[in-house]
Amino acid sequence: MIQSLIFGWMNGQDCKLNCNLRENMSKLFIGGGVLANFYHWTHPNVSEDKIPYWYKRSIIGELWHLIRKGICQNIAPNCVLTPVRIGLYRMCGFKIGKGCFIGMKCYLDDLCVDKIVIGNNVTISYGVYFACHGRKQGHNKIIIKNGAYIGMRTSITARNDIEIGENAVIGAMALVNKSIPAGKTAVGVPCRVINND
Repeated sequence: MIQSLIFGWMNGQDCKLNCNLRENMSKLFIGGGVLANFYHWTHPNVSEDKIPYWYKRSIIGELWHLIRKGICQNIAPNCVLTPVRIGLYRMCGFKIGKGCFIGMKCYLDDLCVDKIVIGNNVTISYGVYFACHGRKQGHNKIIIKNGAYIGMRTSITARNDIEIGENAVIGAMALVNKSIPAGKTAVGVPCRVINND
């Protein structure tokens, strides 16, 4: 009996034992790697499409995410040398142009490194906060064009894609939640464009 089951399995023929084994294995293991399967085993009533995205990363991907988070949130913001700080942000995957200044204690959203694009000769002052995502919203782009100036302690929160135009100026402690046209000055909470006269 066992020899016929093994022989049938080796020849690719389905048999009752082989079908049961496949069904049980498909219930036990799902696609998505070790972490997704761990979540599936510890939360058996959650369907595969409802598993949080961070469990669907590979173990190496999750390790890189933790390292990148440590660099983006602890090492780079506290680095006193501007070229090293910008180099660390670039190493994490942020697109930063030439001749930029990024002040200390800035928060660049490490879950959306591909969504933040900073042009050439941009000045980002001390403590600026970039958030590309939030509760009940997607991951949106923040694009800062060439020559823009962002004042200290400004918060840029992207409920939708945001573009700060070329040579635009954002005043200190502003809340940017919409796009700002090129060459304009915006201040306030939430920010509004003021006349440059």
